[in-house]
Amino acid sequence: MLKREASCDLEKELFKNVFDKTPDYIKNLNLFNFDNENEFTFTLKREHLYPYDEINNPEGLNLKEWFEGYAKEAKVSTAGIRGPQNILFPQDTRFPINLVGIVLATLAKALVARAKYEGQEIRKLVGSEVRYNSELYLDAIARIQAAQGIKTLTSVGRQTIPIWLASFLAFKLDLVGGEYITSSHGISVKTATKDLNSQGSQYLPEESLEFVDKIQEIFDITEKEGSYEIKIAAKNHPLIDEEIMSRLNDGIDLYVDYLKSGVAQNLESVKKIKNKLFVECVGGCAYRTLSRVLDKLGISDKYIWNNIEEDPFFHSIGKYDTDPKGNKVFYDYSVDATVLSKRLNGEKYFPVIESLHYEKILADKPLGTVVLITDPDHDRLTICQIETAGSIPMLEDYGISYIKLNGDRILTVYTANQAFLMLMNYRVKQLKHQGRFKNHPRFMIKTTASALSWDEWAARHGIKVVNVPVGFKEIANIMKKVELQLRENPNGEVRVDDVFGNEINLGVQPRLIFGGEESGGMIMGSEDLIESLSGRKAIAMREKSATEAIVIATALAAELEENNKTLSEYLEEIFSESNIIAKYDVREDISYYNESEPDIEKLKLAKVEGEKQRTKNDLFFLSLAIAIKKGVANIDSVKKVLNHAFAELDFDNLIDVKFVGDGTYLKFTDKYVEIRPSGTDAKTKAYAGGENLDVISEFSRVLGNYSGERTELHKELVSHDFYENSKELALDYYLNFVDKGADNTVFEIPEYNY
Repeated sequence: MLKREASCDLEKELFKNVFDKTPDYIKNLNLFNFDNENEFTFTLKREHLYPYDEINNPEGLNLKEWFEGYAKEAKVSTAGIRGPQNILFPQDTRFPINLVGIVLATLAKALVARAKYEGQEIRKLVGSEVRYNSELYLDAIARIQAAQGIKTLTSVGRQTIPIWLASFLAFKLDLVGGEYITSSHGISVKTATKDLNSQGSQYLPEESLEFVDKIQEIFDITEKEGSYEIKIAAKNHPLIDEEIMSRLNDGIDLYVDYLKSGVAQNLESVKKIKNKLFVECVGGCAYRTLSRVLDKLGISDKYIWNNIEEDPFFHSIGKYDTDPKGNKVFYDYSVDATVLSKRLNGEKYFPVIESLHYEKILADKPLGTVVLITDPDHDRLTICQIETAGSIPMLEDYGISYIKLNGDRILTVYTANQAFLMLMNYRVKQLKHQGRFKNHPRFMIKTTASALSWDEWAARHGIKVVNVPVGFKEIANIMKKVELQLRENPNGEVRVDDVFGNEINLGVQPRLIFGGEESGGMIMGSEDLIESLSGRKAIAMREKSATEAIVIATALAAELEENNKTLSEYLEEIFSESNIIAKYDVREDISYYNESEPDIEKLKLAKVEGEKQRTKNDLFFLSLAIAIKKGVANIDSVKKVLNHAFAELDFDNLIDVKFVGDGTYLKFTDKYVEIRPSGTDAKTKAYAGGENLDVISEFSRVLGNYSGERTELHKELVSHDFYENSKELALDYYLNFVDKGADNTVFEIPEYNY
């Protein structure tokens, strides 16, 4: 059982709910004892594969059913194989993430690596943030890898590190890969293992399927032989190495050198800042690393910190004792600061930010204070600023959200679409001021769900745009395609396809100005190609980094302070200078069940029903996009279907409907709407951007919440068989996009000299 006392009444309620809903046979499980610091063996039995039965199979763990869900998610995962866990009893295999599953997956990945690199020294890294049971899972991963002869790097005392640092070191140190335990900004009971490959990029589905197949092999042997032995190395096994990370200062020095080649080239203006920036370390993981980076950059005195203590309950942030409908129940909104909800009276509000109690915490902070909110694994950033209420009319004109603080003070809350537009615009001005912008053709990689204003802005500055599906691994995949061409033909023009099917000519020796997505993750490339210790080259890192975003945001804040300008005024200036038409963007999040439900059986049933609703919504739009793609329908016939199905909306200026890798993109003359089903959960997300906030809000709300019920016109246009096969056809298109021009170079383990 989790060895931790509840920190507050809400967490106590969560613990009680979980404890009461856990059956005794789960509470009494004693499959592993990782308190045993010596080497030991776990025997996987045939009985474990089948359901528990008190009389006929008291050792049942139902691992076959667990594996079915795990394998399904591996095929579509956008951010690690994630899900809820039993936070008190982590051996509970009824949950998607559990200790048994992590042991099996780790062993499978180790066996795949050993087969690929037979006879060679394999080095991997394992790290985590602050989620429940992370220390246990990290220990299990390190000890299983060591038992398989894999050298595993960990921080001293196996302390927390951010996901971007694990990714950076996997590339920089030429590791075979890494494991990272997180679920980003997801609810507290969720977790995941994010698998990193030798590039530091998250596994693509085909990489995940390699070890999923290996788990199946293990099950087949267990079924045939009756058992399968898994060795767990001693806690102090020599292959579990803290010394390398200690000597490298956790990689901080290497990362600071990387920043100095990019966004931290000139921080003199930052050193003159009078108004300190306020950093919100949700969960506390960010502080340990970020504070050291800022100290190395010589600017650590320019920040005020909040919530620096590491806490898996995330300081109660986003946690409530009622759900959105007012029912008395523990409810977790996650720690995504940009999540919007509605009160019972219909008023919209930010539940996560409201739970931060900024009306008190920021009461003594001066006007103009920039607030930087980062998430538990420190890869996403939300930017806010204290302003006067007098700016409200302008904020509303430009679709900038705000919350009231005290007196006539408000806190502006910028979407990543707005915040990152400001950061990329500032970065371009930096490079132009330095005379370096013209040294290379510039391009950006963005997800289709991100702001249309980014595309408009880029066009004004002569910056090429490559649109990709949601997920940072998709951004990293384009980077690798570009690098392959730079390596094979350094003097040739680099050409890549975007997910819309357009070929984009990036020019000779292009450089990435920005890579990011509307969910709050971004990266900026450096002027010189980044080199690993063995000489591999990259145009940018493979994971989003809130530290990189914070450094460039701080530089922007310094310039605005010097010019007595607010962020909202700067955003207005960008819209004006670049003649941005699509100023507004919205996102509608539709969850079909309560993720915080403590009864796993109820949770599973609710999720299954929710997935049916999500899939119906998805297929309604997806089948129309595929029908156009296959020539079964044309845009006029699709407009007729949509105008009939949604009489309150106007589709007359719709010009295209496309599948974009993980969602359906509706392109209009004055806006876009994307309907995207979650690949791993019973959720739908509806994104929209355009020139009229009311119009795009209505489109995203109506289309995102649609039941998916097929109308008669829809059935006339799209046959039943075509409708049923559209998902499979879409997957083929997606895989073709991923594979075209892909860098399939096999990683070669270098001779390690560190």
